[in-house]
Amino acid sequence: MAPARSVRALTAADAEQALVLYNELTVGPPADDPAVFSSVIGHQGTEVFGAFEGDRLAAMVTLHLLPNAVWSGRPYGLIENVVTRASHQRRGFGRMAMQAALDAAQKANAHKLMLLTGVGRDAVGFYEAMGFSARDKTGMVIRYP
Repeated sequence: MAPARSVRALTAADAEQALVLYNELTVGPPADDPAVFSSVIGHQGTEVFGAFEGDRLAAMVTLHLLPNAVWSGRPYGLIENVVTRASHQRRGFGRMAMQAALDAAQKANAHKLMLLTGVGRDAVGFYEAMGFSARDKTGMVIRYP
């Protein structure tokens, strides 16, 4: 029998597994400090949603909900650090984690969600299937050393 699948907001107890996934996502300095992860999930308006196979974290998505002075004060959301464990890709875990973030944004009455995806990643189709569109906006980034 296959382990049960579940999705939930991550807690500080999930830091070790989350750090492993962050290191699959980025080529930058390693994510290795559980206190940093705890500060992220402790930030007001931020949740990290994880999809699990049994007790193993398979995918995660960070949702930042931010206050807004327009749109009748409805918040807007940023999706960041979307990652699925290499061994669990194309099995629905990324979709589970992303859907949890989308549901939380809708529950918070967000008027929009934004995300950026790397041009070298083959993820555009995944995001389009989740409802995102690049038709009317252009994403731009400035990076600091």
